[in-house]
Amino acid sequence: MSSITVTTSKQSPGRWSLLGLGLIIPVSVLGVWQLLGFYGVISELLFPTPTTIGKAMIQLTLSGDLWGHFKVSIMRAFAGFLLGGSLGFIFGLLVGLFKTSERFLDPSIQMIRMIPSLAVVPLFILWFGIGEESKVLLIAKSVFFPLYINTFMGIRGGDNKLFEVAKVLGFNKWKQIVRLVIPGALPNILLGIRLSIGLSWLGLVVAELIASTSGIGYMMSDARQFADTPVVFVGIIIFACAGLATDGLVRLLEARMLRWKDTYGG
Repeated sequence: MSSITVTTSKQSPGRWSLLGLGLIIPVSVLGVWQLLGFYGVISELLFPTPTTIGKAMIQLTLSGDLWGHFKVSIMRAFAGFLLGGSLGFIFGLLVGLFKTSERFLDPSIQMIRMIPSLAVVPLFILWFGIGEESKVLLIAKSVFFPLYINTFMGIRGGDNKLFEVAKVLGFNKWKQIVRLVIPGALPNILLGIRLSIGLSWLGLVVAELIASTSGIGYMMSDARQFADTPVVFVGIIIFACAGLATDGLVRLLEARMLRWKDTYGG
């Protein structure tokens, strides 16, 4: 009696194959867009062709205007993310660890979360003027809540048995936080960071479109007044690429820090 062993192997697609798959939709859209604009099917004023937008981007780059505005924008986004993200993590840790803190702080935080950013813009301008403070605080407000909620949920979603083992081993509160709470909540915390980074760019647009004299958002607003649609599209592309790049950095960090976690790869 003989036994036959059948071995099947599934070869996962390579990095370049995945990149090619990801480029199919954008390249197809750009190609169709270019053809429709070239044959006059769509308005050149409202939808300039990709080649026209590319020429506008090259001109802005060569003149130095694009880099100047982008440098201001990225500093604002970074400052707002650092402020809002740090506070979101600290408050999420505090509320997640202590039931008393949750009852005391969480209702007020959730109430503030429901206030749209646009609703507080006039108040921020009255309090802090049209300088950098109001812009950074608007971004920080947008960034705070995803990291706060995900940190809180990550801590409360931890296995209670681990804390019982930590008590048996004689871990103090600090060791429990460093060795159990934060590592266990890390997937949620990194998810919160990804969401917060995306909202930092959205908050930046709101901040720069209102009472600003520099930045990519101001460049877009100024171009809109003069019906310079290609420059508006350049600003949109810059925001999209910057958001994708920062999200990619967090995903790389996530892949390195969560190597211990078994995940479904698809």
